[in-house]
Amino acid sequence: MGKLMRRLSTQEQNFKQVFADLLAFETVSDPELLKTVDQIIADVRQHGDAHVLKLTQQFDRHPAHQFSDLELSQIQLKAAFEGLTVEIRDALEMAAQRIRSFHQAQKQEGWTYIDDLGNTLGQKVTPLDRVGIYVPGGLASYPSSVLMNAIPAHVAGVQEIIMVVPAPNGELNPLVLAAAYLAGVHRVFTIGGAQAVAALAYGTETIPQVDKITGPGNRFVAAAKRAVFGQVGIDMIAGPSEILVYAEGENNPEWLAMDVLSQAEHDAVAQAIFITPDEQLLNDVELAIEAHLAALPKAEIARTSIANRGALVLVKNRQEAIDLINQVAPEHLELCLDEAQMMSESIRHAGAIFMGRYTPEAIGDYCAGPNHVLPTSGTARFSSPLGVYDFQKRSSLIMCSEQGVKPLAKTADLLAQQEDLDAHARSARYRYQ
Repeated sequence: MGKLMRRLSTQEQNFKQVFADLLAFETVSDPELLKTVDQIIADVRQHGDAHVLKLTQQFDRHPAHQFSDLELSQIQLKAAFEGLTVEIRDALEMAAQRIRSFHQAQKQEGWTYIDDLGNTLGQKVTPLDRVGIYVPGGLASYPSSVLMNAIPAHVAGVQEIIMVVPAPNGELNPLVLAAAYLAGVHRVFTIGGAQAVAALAYGTETIPQVDKITGPGNRFVAAAKRAVFGQVGIDMIAGPSEILVYAEGENNPEWLAMDVLSQAEHDAVAQAIFITPDEQLLNDVELAIEAHLAALPKAEIARTSIANRGALVLVKNRQEAIDLINQVAPEHLELCLDEAQMMSESIRHAGAIFMGRYTPEAIGDYCAGPNHVLPTSGTARFSSPLGVYDFQKRSSLIMCSEQGVKPLAKTADLLAQQEDLDAHARSARYRYQ
């Protein structure tokens, strides 16, 4: 058997550098890419619908003759939903119900309290007015992405959800439209790429400007989201999909191998890492990966992924594994051992943690309930999964009483003087003199 994945051991002298090199990946750094995206955004801002239509015809080979051909009606969405088989419709509804239930628990409410001076302080929570969700398109597309982006927005109380999804050659997966209907999406446009992001961020004659853009896409989409941030909010700059599987004790290597491949089949630059202190298990998983690859429809993608960015890592013990996991901050983390919950308490950085041998990452992608839009490329060190809170904003509430303001105003007066802000100081002073 040829080299399938690189094998590493923490006992190797140069392990730290090799492992750091393995993790290094820049999502949107190509100057030519950024230049192209900036030009697309500028052209969409200037020419609106006409330029979006032109690029959609050019890049997606969409047969639309006018911009109105790119918008789908609620009747079309409903027809797609009703056209599903009972089995698929039930599965989609079950997933939607579980995702909605989980996100209902995230919904935040405002609060106030009265301090010891008699002043009222608090926080008001309000939903965003309008959001745009980007969904990868074509026949091999992802209805789960529709549910994971639209349902939290709906739960948050967003007034209008605009979905964009590219339709190469005018073709769309009916499941995507059915999911949009089920999730309560208000308007759907069959456009994609940087031009779709620009249209959402700045608005066109037909597409309304949104307050935030969420959802995954290719590198043009990622670069465009970064470029329009500030004009609108964004969820994150999504990198390639990742999984890190840690296993010890009694495990089925066939299961572990398929879990590794479940992310490798996404993309040739996806990252799949397997870590264990058991060298025999490492050997067994490697053999199982090779065997599974022979039967996978996307074997070439998966093989490229694990050859270039994958690794089988042998550690001395569980603590070494924990240290590596926190260094990686993986998008998806599987802990396949008896004490999975206990081990999870030591994990500080991960997008989602799948605990125990009976919890494959794939469950989280579709129907567990928690969101599958997760931080990648180590950003789980400071970022969180997409949630209801991403579609809500908070305003501070302050109301001073006639007596309660006086000690605060004196303090503000003194501090404003120290900052040489005389109008600030006088404004506060009027309230206590």
